[in-house]
Amino acid sequence: MNFDGKTAIITGAGRGLGYAYALELAKRGANVVISDRGTDNSGKGSDSSIASGAAQAIRDQGYSAVAHSAELSDQASCKALIECAIHEFGALDIVLHNAGWVGYQPIEDADDAFLERAIGVNVYAPVWLCKHAWGYLKQSACPRIVLTSSDRAMYSDYAQAGLTAYAAGKMAQLGIMNALSMEGREYGILVNAISPVAKTRMWGITSPPQNLKPEWVVPGAIFLASSDCIDSGYILRASNGQFTAIRFRENQGVDYPLDLVRIKATTAEAVAACWASIKEC
Repeated sequence: MNFDGKTAIITGAGRGLGYAYALELAKRGANVVISDRGTDNSGKGSDSSIASGAAQAIRDQGYSAVAHSAELSDQASCKALIECAIHEFGALDIVLHNAGWVGYQPIEDADDAFLERAIGVNVYAPVWLCKHAWGYLKQSACPRIVLTSSDRAMYSDYAQAGLTAYAAGKMAQLGIMNALSMEGREYGILVNAISPVAKTRMWGITSPPQNLKPEWVVPGAIFLASSDCIDSGYILRASNGQFTAIRFRENQGVDYPLDLVRIKATTAEAVAACWASIKEC
């Protein structure tokens, strides 16, 4: 799988999964733009040396990389990141939005700043990045966008108390994916998402893990960014070296919104009486 001559922006690429994605893309020939604000685990602060150090580490191995450090919830900063890629490499082919953070806050303690942090990295950032990348992606022979979701948001089985803001942001990226998959269709811009499970600093890991290794997620992200991927609107779950793709599709025979081809009910009591059948997946 060759990325010679391609230019990729990877957010949150100073460490962890993002760096692993960037390094593999660079090894396969891509010019990579390392975007990382260098925040702490709570999503606060900034340290531009995180991005610059990661880019230098990739260059030291003989590959092509530059760094950019900014707050991506800000539209002007996202525009500057896109312009950085164009200035350095003359084109843009791949946007891989990996940046994120995990914060726990009980719903009764919810506050504006905490929620804004989640919305900033999960909603504003991908929207502003795609807005300013769109014109350049339309010129690419193989334009790809990869967003990031989470099983913690998608599946009630894995939900955790205190993750309301996190879950809202990760589900928002699936809505963005679906909308942009449709909007990008006529230009060949494919938009997918990855839902990775990997032990990184966000997990509190300080030494190489024995399982759930970040490098075991990398092949999935690389595939979604490649010309080998010809689908759009899929979520690729990646965990412990295993992959499964899912997407939200309507049932067969539905005439939306007139006929869901399901259970008819005209009163709340009828819904209650039929609930066992209605809730069948």
